[in-house]
Amino acid sequence: MFITVHCSATKPKYRTSADDIDKWHRVRGFRKIGYHWYIDRDGNVVPGRGENETGAHVQGHNTNNIGICLEGGLNDDTGEPENNYTVEQWDALTLLIKEVVGRHGVKWTDIKGHRDWSPDSNGDGVIDSRDWLKACPCFDVSEYINGERFS
Repeated sequence: MFITVHCSATKPKYRTSADDIDKWHRVRGFRKIGYHWYIDRDGNVVPGRGENETGAHVQGHNTNNIGICLEGGLNDDTGEPENNYTVEQWDALTLLIKEVVGRHGVKWTDIKGHRDWSPDSNGDGVIDSRDWLKACPCFDVSEYINGERFS
């Protein structure tokens, strides 16, 4: 079992919702939102797919993988990837991850960012910025998991 953290790849000044993501995913041919959880900028945790349903959030790695999406991830001015989440989002994400780990017995090493599923294109055994297909979620999830919030 895995947990994968994503971003909505939206600018903070343009508020989005789980309903917006659901509509965007349906336009792309999904039957509903691809994530299991969505955390808006106020820290509200909104359910998407049921945790017992296969997600649609990491191509080729959706089975036994709970997807959590944070609203934001792009700079308001440049549109470039940016770690711009609110304190409320960090608090909600921490609590949600702890709850999902408790429910499903996910190993801490099996909590990843979307970018961590990129292929090792240069064959050095490490998935890093030279390999990322996407910057999502715009922060290092392993550093976050190994940081003070989870100690």
